[in-house]
Amino acid sequence: MAPITTIQDLRLLAKRRIPRAIFDYADRGSYEEHTITANRADLAKIALRQRVMIDVSDRTLATTIIGEPVSMPLAIAPTGLTGLFHGNGEIHGARAAQAAGIPFCLSTMSICSIEDVSQAVSKPIWFQLYVMRDRGFAKSLVERAIAAKCSALVLTLDLQIQGQRHRDIKNGLSIPPKLTLANALDVATKPAWAMKVLFGKRRTFGNLEGKAPGSDSLTTLSQWIAGQFDPSLSWKDVEWIRNMWPGKLILKGVLDKEDAKIAAGTGADAIVVSNHGGRQLDGAVSSISALPGIAELVGDKTEILFDGGVQSGQDVLKALALGARACLIGKSFLYGLGAMGEEGVAKTIDIIRRELDVSMALTGLTDVKTVGRNALAQ
Repeated sequence: MAPITTIQDLRLLAKRRIPRAIFDYADRGSYEEHTITANRADLAKIALRQRVMIDVSDRTLATTIIGEPVSMPLAIAPTGLTGLFHGNGEIHGARAAQAAGIPFCLSTMSICSIEDVSQAVSKPIWFQLYVMRDRGFAKSLVERAIAAKCSALVLTLDLQIQGQRHRDIKNGLSIPPKLTLANALDVATKPAWAMKVLFGKRRTFGNLEGKAPGSDSLTTLSQWIAGQFDPSLSWKDVEWIRNMWPGKLILKGVLDKEDAKIAAGTGADAIVVSNHGGRQLDGAVSSISALPGIAELVGDKTEILFDGGVQSGQDVLKALALGARACLIGKSFLYGLGAMGEEGVAKTIDIIRRELDVSMALTGLTDVKTVGRNALAQ
């Protein structure tokens, strides 16, 4: 196997090693995929400022995210179905993140449960919450996150209604999976993947199994989930969560300046400038194009985090230069996990770390906490 030097190398390896339906779930976006394309294209257009003859021999990537010390300005974003990319995938991701000194955020729609993952590591994880129609169940998830000593709650704002993802429908990706000839043949060519998932701790939504109404079978659980995304969600629900949750609160999915002002006014410790990885409103602006305006408007009131297309250390540097405190990675994390399990996640983090370090040096910067517009070409 050729040396793995980029996130794209891991992406291609994951594409070969896991079923197409699972790979496309991470890799693709909604509708015509204009926004997912813009996330990467707009990052690529930003030019860095090359500097020379500056002493950059003493460099540091260490910083803080919502007050937590981290080895670099990066966190692993919440991703659904992670345990289907590799058996016990969430546990492997959390362990790799802990070893690297960065936060790991577990999704409500994870395969391994809050308890599974929190007990597998020695440092607190973050937990991402979807507020569902059943507010009692949402409250129980918050209580479980408190009991698990999660250090932050990430409340996702941009999934009141699920955007249609054509690839998932065409691939028959559902819970329970649709058994088609194409899917069966695809899985038959991935025996290593199948064995890891088969012998994983869980094979359905761990946070919902045995807890949600109707979770006695995959079919009824699937039906329950489909009816739980709530178009009536409002800022009052954020206040409700804020009053329940005693720890750090992060609001994820802010893309508009007006929404950013409201979000900052809730007392949230951070907001994530994000378009859900191009998986919700197709035609929305790229995350990186929204970042500078939001950071300028509310960056003095709350911490600004960023996700949407981050696949290199250069991408992280660009986001920091435009006002982000740190970045979250979702697709890049899943590529590494699907390619090589925990080792692949560690590789993903290491690639981004090394690229960020070198790119800082070549832009004449030595401390990640001081990165600003000075890192960008005029």
